[in-house]
Amino acid sequence: MNKEQDNLKTIGHWTGGRAVEGRTERYGAVYNPATGHQQARVSFAGTEEVDRAVEQANEAYERWAASSLSARSNVLFAFRELVNAHAEELAGIVSDEHGKVLSDALGEVRRGLEVVEFACGIPHLLKGEYSDQVSSAVDVFSYRQPLGVVAGISPFNFPVMVPMWMHPIAIACGNAFVLKPSERDPSASMRVAELWAEAGLPEGVFSVVNGDRTAVDALLDHPGVAAVSFVGSTPIARYVHQRATAAGKRVQALGGAKNHAVVLPDADLGFAVQHLSAAAFGSAGERCMAVSAAVAVGGVAGELVDALTEQAAKIKVGPGRDPASEMGPVITEEARQRIAGYVARSADEGARVALDGRGLVVAGHEEGFFIGPSVVDQVTPGMEVYRDEIFGPVLSVLRVDGPDEAIELINSNPYGNGTALFTSSGEAARRFHRGVKVGMIGINVPIPVPMAYYSFGGWKDSLFGERRIHGSDGVGFYTRSKVVTSRWPAPRAHSGASYHFPTNQ
Repeated sequence: MNKEQDNLKTIGHWTGGRAVEGRTERYGAVYNPATGHQQARVSFAGTEEVDRAVEQANEAYERWAASSLSARSNVLFAFRELVNAHAEELAGIVSDEHGKVLSDALGEVRRGLEVVEFACGIPHLLKGEYSDQVSSAVDVFSYRQPLGVVAGISPFNFPVMVPMWMHPIAIACGNAFVLKPSERDPSASMRVAELWAEAGLPEGVFSVVNGDRTAVDALLDHPGVAAVSFVGSTPIARYVHQRATAAGKRVQALGGAKNHAVVLPDADLGFAVQHLSAAAFGSAGERCMAVSAAVAVGGVAGELVDALTEQAAKIKVGPGRDPASEMGPVITEEARQRIAGYVARSADEGARVALDGRGLVVAGHEEGFFIGPSVVDQVTPGMEVYRDEIFGPVLSVLRVDGPDEAIELINSNPYGNGTALFTSSGEAARRFHRGVKVGMIGINVPIPVPMAYYSFGGWKDSLFGERRIHGSDGVGFYTRSKVVTSRWPAPRAHSGASYHFPTNQ
């Protein structure tokens, strides 16, 4: 290791209620995307380190699961206050490692807080059912219990919000939680672990193991892990679902997306353009709910493309810490090159690049991972720029003759995460949301991420597993139900037992 590497900050893990150093000699680079320079290194956990974290979590789970609902909600309320108090600090950490602008990073923290607030109501959420006198002197009741140790594997694009879609509900339900965040921006998860400890969460209930595929596979295979939550690309979601279910675990694996926004001729074009531009290029398009395909219906196409191009060209691209910036860099240089390749190949396939962001240079940050917004017109379903999830600031425009053709286009796509419709017609909106085979739909709302008391998740190749994330599905995922049928006979009473199948008489 050279002297420059020796001087880098090293990010370890969080187990047993404290930060610990990694025990392997494997590390990953953590960059500042705005400068292009490495700012830290993160330790990659091996199988033994994952085993140790799960073992400590199992020990903590036994005590935490036995704690009262009031005790758990008290910790959740304290955690909520601490996250709220440190929201700007967390946003700065996200901006420095992910690259997104501060206002976007702060919005991410706020949306994560909504799930914490939902989890604060765990005494109500875990209420069971009771049926009196279902048979003579027999009552039936049900209640939910935690699973044990559960794991979360989260992506780089929302290092605070996506893990918070998982661990507050899992912990509130009485589980211990082991988080494997993205190795590209791990510091936010370490800071969240400190806030959990400050809130009074017992040692070992929340752990962070950093790493690569070795750590992921160790969690998927570990017999002490009861369930796995995952958010990421579709190929990895499929892999996680198959491997973890083969190991007997409960799995929710949210995959990729190709989110469409349909613009009808009766839409308010100015409104649609502003919101489409924000939805496509906010966070440099590195959102699973980003709009990456605009579908122009009928004669609106020409005017829509001209307006989108004009709007996107005005976006101020710069470092996330600059208050004037509206869009930051992408996460790595490899990502920047990959995105640029899609724009180049779209032209080769016959599309028209109406706005080309490949030549963008940010003064003073020439080595940063910047690429400007691109609008690609006259895209057809067979083109690579449409088929793939680009995960960058590229908006494809497809043209169709009518609303039914737009619905068919969306339904033919293998992804089914989110979609939106811009229209002034209630009848068209109703026909659209009933007809599309997509899990989350916005009507004049381009990024239809539901509130925390609803569940998040798509259809088709965007979700593997039966349960979606957070909301009532989250509570159901992190618990299992028991149904008790009980009889308390009077002293010395003798009721006849029968050898035939019991009935409710």
